[in-house]
Amino acid sequence: MSLGSQPVKNDSDTVARENFDAMKNGMRLLIIVAAGFALLAGTGCAKLQARDNLNKGVQAYKNAKYEEAINRFQKAVDLDPSLLNARLYLATAYANQYIPGADTEDNNRLANQAIDQFKKVLEMNPERDQQTTSLKGIASLYFNMKKMDDAKQFHNKVAEVDPNDPETYYSIGVIDWTESYQPRMEERVKLGLKPEEPLKDKKVCGQLKAKNGAVVQDGIDNLKKALDLRPDYDDAMAYLNLMYRERADLECDDPAARSADLKAADEWVDKTMATKKAKAEKQPAAGGIQLDQK
Repeated sequence: MSLGSQPVKNDSDTVARENFDAMKNGMRLLIIVAAGFALLAGTGCAKLQARDNLNKGVQAYKNAKYEEAINRFQKAVDLDPSLLNARLYLATAYANQYIPGADTEDNNRLANQAIDQFKKVLEMNPERDQQTTSLKGIASLYFNMKKMDDAKQFHNKVAEVDPNDPETYYSIGVIDWTESYQPRMEERVKLGLKPEEPLKDKKVCGQLKAKNGAVVQDGIDNLKKALDLRPDYDDAMAYLNLMYRERADLECDDPAARSADLKAADEWVDKTMATKKAKAEKQPAAGGIQLDQK
């Protein structure tokens, strides 16, 4: 058979096959695109549902319906883990359910759940206000759980983010006083001392000074920072009085230093009372109708 007598390939079959292959590829593309749109639509629907639950949770929270609020916020977080405000509200709702001082498993679980959610907010690189709110929330919970080292650590983180917040330095001062006062009073009780008596046992005094001296000074320094930022901060004044009394009791080998600290403490008592009085005088009179005096 000559070359010219060989069967000729049917061009129409080739074209049809190519068209069929193109159609299959087009169908695959359409399916992929359709699946993508379905996924986006599902994601968009989930985000809308998350925001709806967030809004309903906020209303429940404002009405002090914390259990309902927690359920709404948790659902919002489940639907949209990136919804930062839902997680922040969830943490706050857990924190409001926690009862300070009640050392029970359920109560501590609420605190730990709040702390966990606040920490997740911090992992989401929030804005400064949300960051400080979360850090303060964690510090406050640790303080109420009597985990003073953890509380102080997070208050120091607040100071790094917002160094001009006087309440942060006040809170650190309160923690320092709490850590110093209890062991000192325990030793005074063991020695049978009256409130006005100094620590007479030089060994006990030396041990307390070694343990609490730096803590007391840190408290004084932080309370002074608080007052530098808010000169009429009477709560900080009151604790500064207490901190000077802490330091006075550690000055067992220096009577002059003890007297100076006690004098400073008394002066801060006077300043506290004067500031409170000045604030009270600025408050408008409660009740009644003010008449012009002519």
